[in-house]
Amino acid sequence: MSALPLIFPLAVEKFASAATIEDQLAPCTACHGANGTSLLPETPSLGGQPAFYLSVQLLMYRERMRVHEPMNEMLKGTSDDHLQRMADALSKLPAPRPLAEAPDVGRSTKARALIAQHRCNFCHNQDFSGEKNAPRLAGQREDYLVKALREYKNNSRRAYDTSMADVMSELSDSDIQDLGHYLARLR
Repeated sequence: MSALPLIFPLAVEKFASAATIEDQLAPCTACHGANGTSLLPETPSLGGQPAFYLSVQLLMYRERMRVHEPMNEMLKGTSDDHLQRMADALSKLPAPRPLAEAPDVGRSTKARALIAQHRCNFCHNQDFSGEKNAPRLAGQREDYLVKALREYKNNSRRAYDTSMADVMSELSDSDIQDLGHYLARLR
């Protein structure tokens, strides 16, 4: 059983009463990693993410356009200005380091072909460092990448526009796993 239901009310209280932005981010970094790299399964690393992307995601959680109860509850009533300050501070955390293990050559070749076919690097940058509204993918947790891509494919996760849904409709679960494998190890 996860400890999240037990500590979550304390995190919300700490978030609401924090005096500084650093104190307010403490409940965020408890799950997403104090140094920008998440250690929790299926929880994204936020370090190095574009501030604009983070601000929109925080807004979507506040407005329940994305639903994850801990995030929705914590951000309820937070001002736009405060969301922007949070996004700015989180974006300054260091980007996650890619997995140390060498990528599988066959899976990486397949992933690169999918990336070229669907022009993923057009929005996410050539090095997958992210830009504006497109998140950083390089070095992200592999399990989170696979989870997020599956959510785009099954239409349970919203994007800014329909481009992700269009791309994902053609990909198999094996394709998704190969993309996660490659991007998590991308240097």
